[in-house]
Amino acid sequence: MSSGTDEPWDPIRAAGSRVKRRKRVPHFLRPKPPHDWRWVVGGVGKVLISLGLLMFAFTGYQLWGTGIQTAREQAGLRDDFNRLLSATTVAPATVATTTTNTVVTTDTGLTPTSTTSTVPTAPDGPPIGDGDVIARLRIASIDLDVYVVQGVGKDDLSKGPGHFGETPMPGQLGNSAIAGHRTTYGAPFGDLDELQPGDLIQVSTIAGEFTYSVTETVIVDPSEYGAVIPTVDPTIAILSLVTCHPEYSSRQRMVVKASLVLEQSDQVMAPPPNTFAPQPGATLPDEGADTTTVETTPSGAPAATASPVPDTTIATGPTSTARVTDDAFSGGWFDDTAAIPHAIAWGLVLLAVVAAAYFLGRWAKRLYVCFLVGAVPAVIVMYFFFENVNRLLPPGL
Repeated sequence: MSSGTDEPWDPIRAAGSRVKRRKRVPHFLRPKPPHDWRWVVGGVGKVLISLGLLMFAFTGYQLWGTGIQTAREQAGLRDDFNRLLSATTVAPATVATTTTNTVVTTDTGLTPTSTTSTVPTAPDGPPIGDGDVIARLRIASIDLDVYVVQGVGKDDLSKGPGHFGETPMPGQLGNSAIAGHRTTYGAPFGDLDELQPGDLIQVSTIAGEFTYSVTETVIVDPSEYGAVIPTVDPTIAILSLVTCHPEYSSRQRMVVKASLVLEQSDQVMAPPPNTFAPQPGATLPDEGADTTTVETTPSGAPAATASPVPDTTIATGPTSTARVTDDAFSGGWFDDTAAIPHAIAWGLVLLAVVAAAYFLGRWAKRLYVCFLVGAVPAVIVMYFFFENVNRLLPPGL
């Protein structure tokens, strides 16, 4: 007699309990599939999936891997800049500049008077090598704190923002221009488009601390550097920050311009005599430019014989501007031909690592052995492979 708690007998469950679970066959012990059209399609699919994963990894390298390289460089630049500050004891030289104002009187004709003002001139030291640190750049409104190097080449901008060598140094009279990446290598100027008029930019050099206030943002073509980078007025200090535009493209340039805030800055200095900054009168009017002659002697006044009148012809039409070196953003496909053999060599090494991991896993008859053995070496080799492939691409990508 049943107690009522016993479950009814199930013949299917009883049969299943007696069947042992078949052991899974390891990947390398499975029979090879027939080499028909399905094998070809499957192989093509595996190749495309592998290329897609490789491209995905390369995108990650561009967005984040290059930032690791720049962060390492920035740490070294910080130490170099601190050493420069501790070793700098040279005071700037002071020179007198004379400005002549012409006053006209009806009795004596032209009577020249002059006023003299003193302007500190930056010492003309040894030339600064490309890639050497020159300043620290801070913008609180976009949470930026980076070190600036000399030069705007690819290698220079991979370390951080770079200073155009043709322009004055920050803290000097004239237009000091600095370029930086917007997407890769840490994207120091990634948020440059968020700056608004009135935002403050702080620049520290061995000459002191200087504060600039943003005045405007302009978008220009790369060929228009000559219109926005050279110094127009050598009596004022301006800072220009340059980056690519639009984002993920190098079709145009974004230029943020800022003026020095004298009340919040150390003594501004004039560039050394050998600076590349254009001086007054250094540019000549283009052929066909309109000119206006300023008359210093009014009609009816006696001509001066003792004091000759200087030539005061002023060009009001378009004037030629100084040539400015192209920045690293101007590069195109395969511009850095020296990277081609390095990219090929690291690509072959990557293939060798993958092949070695595959054969080791096949020897051990376990698929997971391939990943355990080859993962770390493949990632390391892939980093150097991507580094050289990246040199062959346009910098705006």
